[in-house]
Amino acid sequence: MAKVKSVYVCQNCGAEAAKWVGKCPACGEWNTYVEEVVRKESKGAQTLNFVPDSGKSKPVRIDEVETAEEPRDDTGNNEFNRVLGGGIVPGSLTLIGGEPGIGKSTLILQIALSLYNKKILYVSGEESVKQLKLRADRLSTQANPNCYIVSETSLEQIFVHIQNVQPDLVVIDSIQTISTEMVESSPGSVSQVRECAAAILKFAKESGVPVLMVGHINKEGNIAGPKVLEHIVDTVLQFEGDQHYMYRILRSIKNRFGSTSELGIYEMRQSGLREVSNPSELLLSNNHAGLSGTSIGVAIEGVRPFLIEVQSLVSSAAYGTPQRSTTGFDIRRLNMLLAVLEKRVGFKLAQKDVYLNIAGGLRINDPALDLAIITAILSSNMDIVVDAQTCLTGEIGLSGEIRPVNRIEQRISEAEKLGFKRIIIPEFKNLDVKKWNIEIVSARKVDEAFSSIFG
Repeated sequence: MAKVKSVYVCQNCGAEAAKWVGKCPACGEWNTYVEEVVRKESKGAQTLNFVPDSGKSKPVRIDEVETAEEPRDDTGNNEFNRVLGGGIVPGSLTLIGGEPGIGKSTLILQIALSLYNKKILYVSGEESVKQLKLRADRLSTQANPNCYIVSETSLEQIFVHIQNVQPDLVVIDSIQTISTEMVESSPGSVSQVRECAAAILKFAKESGVPVLMVGHINKEGNIAGPKVLEHIVDTVLQFEGDQHYMYRILRSIKNRFGSTSELGIYEMRQSGLREVSNPSELLLSNNHAGLSGTSIGVAIEGVRPFLIEVQSLVSSAAYGTPQRSTTGFDIRRLNMLLAVLEKRVGFKLAQKDVYLNIAGGLRINDPALDLAIITAILSSNMDIVVDAQTCLTGEIGLSGEIRPVNRIEQRISEAEKLGFKRIIIPEFKNLDVKKWNIEIVSARKVDEAFSSIFG
């Protein structure tokens, strides 16, 4: 007979202990240990075989392995394809996480309804079949006859549905609601998430059927459950954005089949998520003309250049300690740029409150946005308007120099396409400025750029 024992498992990192402890020795969190019942199967017991056995693997020489480009399935969603690296790889396991109500289920159902040439099995542990049908009617005017939906939380029963339907793509919404009878604990616990994800991974790799999983996040913004969940999946996608704004950002945190620097932008509408093919036009507003504290920077995420509006507000500190606040930008890098302005350029901002905002709800890590940020800060500090037809790009060094950035030609072409008259860039050698119909101003130091901007 099966032996039953009880262990205490940390809900933050998955560490196990024989008795309850207040502070986890592995991750340092307090009061995260929960008692779980674990059933150990006897030696004669057999485990479930969800897919036909493909035979035992054997070691082969590395030069005997045949390599070819991984085939990919087009999802019909260009932004989703871009973030994945070109489409869904057969046999891959993709995890999509995000805030509650951000649109994870809407995005996955929208993709499932658009794949008319694939048989889709949509498994939902959070919504009933009628709720899924109501959402599908809102997202699509024409029903997809190849999309099968089921409301199920038992992993064993899910594999029965998979064997009956024989789908080309499986969607599980969400992994935290699925449970297996092999583990005696509640759904969403560390043990259940770990065992269910491992079983789904085995199915995907042995059958070649790709699986899309939705995952919850905790209050810190990380994927809920054990860290091993992010390790065993092939791709981890983060769906970001503010519920009060219409833009949604899909970025890749981990991708075994492509780059992690790609970015997908969506616009939330009543009829679902709309792809934003040219985000620069939506991220720029025309109502800032004549106002100080605003500049336009040229950034690149992945291979896509776009122009971003940078907003800043500088005011006298009301308290003894000046406030430093940023939205969409690293606060430590802002402090470094303020130190460069004070030490190298001579602007005294130590007793000023500085607030910085990247318009559109984006979070930018491109250092080429440094020049636009310090320009917006000085524009607000001196109350001088920056020309609305001028954009900037360049990384700021600690000695006050403007360092070159990558893909400068793509940045200039994007600014020219959007109708800007002038762009300020770092100094480049062998750059042919005559092939663009835009004024290109090169600057080696910060004070040279300010002379061109403010006169």
